[in-house]
Amino acid sequence: MSLPLPPVLIVDDEKNIRRSLSTMLTDEGYAVRTAESAEEALVLLAQEKVFMVITDARLGGMSGYDFLAKIHNQWPELPSLMITAYATPKLAVEAIKAGAMDYLSKPFEPEELFHAVARCAERHRLLMENAALRSRAGELFSLEQIVGDSPKVRELRQLIRTVAATDARVLVLGESGTGKELVAGALHALSKRRNENYVRINCAAIPETLLESELFGHEKGAFTGALKQKLGRVEEADGGTIFLDEIADMGKPLQAKLLRFLEDGTFTRVGGTEELRVNVRLVAATNRDIVQAIDVGEFREDLFHRLNVVQFHLPPLRERGQDVPMLAEHFLKIFRANLNKNISGFTPAALQTMQAHRWPGNIRELRNVVERALILETGREVQRASLPDFGLESRLQKSGPALTGPEESLESALERIERELIHGALEQNNFSLTRAAGQLKLTRHSLRYRMQRLNMKTDAADTD
Repeated sequence: MSLPLPPVLIVDDEKNIRRSLSTMLTDEGYAVRTAESAEEALVLLAQEKVFMVITDARLGGMSGYDFLAKIHNQWPELPSLMITAYATPKLAVEAIKAGAMDYLSKPFEPEELFHAVARCAERHRLLMENAALRSRAGELFSLEQIVGDSPKVRELRQLIRTVAATDARVLVLGESGTGKELVAGALHALSKRRNENYVRINCAAIPETLLESELFGHEKGAFTGALKQKLGRVEEADGGTIFLDEIADMGKPLQAKLLRFLEDGTFTRVGGTEELRVNVRLVAATNRDIVQAIDVGEFREDLFHRLNVVQFHLPPLRERGQDVPMLAEHFLKIFRANLNKNISGFTPAALQTMQAHRWPGNIRELRNVVERALILETGREVQRASLPDFGLESRLQKSGPALTGPEESLESALERIERELIHGALEQNNFSLTRAAGQLKLTRHSLRYRMQRLNMKTDAADTD
């Protein structure tokens, strides 16, 4: 379903003329609104979107010329057509100066009217397509934005390539800041729908009372403040992809309506009776424990099964510690350009500090840390002193260091804990390998070997 064309507004103080023009255009498939005066038309324009205005030159009250001048002032992109029984070159010039795109003199052939209206309709469609293209041009989602070389990230990229080619619904699970939106964007960018709209809704950011209207749209007068018809985001996404972020925060009544929508793509606008249908691919995400939400009755199990055709589970950053330096360099390149800073990289001590941190805020936290470091750094490399001490962030680590994450293997957990202990000892001993090895009851050679195995820089700690 392509987005419907807004109506055309006919303004004439003669009832028969309004009825005749309305019938002619309705028979051609256009939606029509009518007004008997310029004053009435201005009220209607403030409440409802139209793609063009057709007005008589002579109206009771405000003249057609003054009416066009007001339209041109308030809605400069809205095309208008003037009809006059007294066509002279002088009046034609006045009409164009007032803002009319064209004018017709009475009597006129129906084909003349249809041609003028069709030109305005095509203009409106082109403007909407250009707006959609500009919107998509800012989306620049790609697999290259999913940075990392750990096994889990390589598997994730391969799964995206495989699933993107299908229309399968996808459920993306993961902690806040792990990159769920990047996965959804990459799925759209690699899909056959990539030339259509990609629409995003954060279900947690919109009040429950407004979320249904945002998703499915509403009719004029559906509720207080609904002054005109509003298309829903599912209609904007027709032919493309819609991403529902934080879907577990959606209320149960709306979950039922979403379930029906997923069954056959049909929906009804708030306050409407007409059943509409769209063809969209749906990607949903949440940072909540979806099974727990089902167990406590906050999320429908049948909706979960509808969404969970393909499941992505994004690993937290603490389970992919080897990717921290690569991610840090990625963000450094971005912010170095934005901040116009001539910074080449990170000192080994800074990288060690970042690798030892558990990143409760995941990639989003790392991005913020790198931005902060580049703002503060005055040298050619980011020093450890330009990083936060992570004291406040560490208090967010509810699990003790000996506990594994929900998807963390024993081997990776042991590597993480060993890295944290070594970094802690180095930091306490001013990065002296000899003193840190003594504190850990290891030989200097053994400590160097362990650091090399964990991909920790040994040159930064070799300050003896």
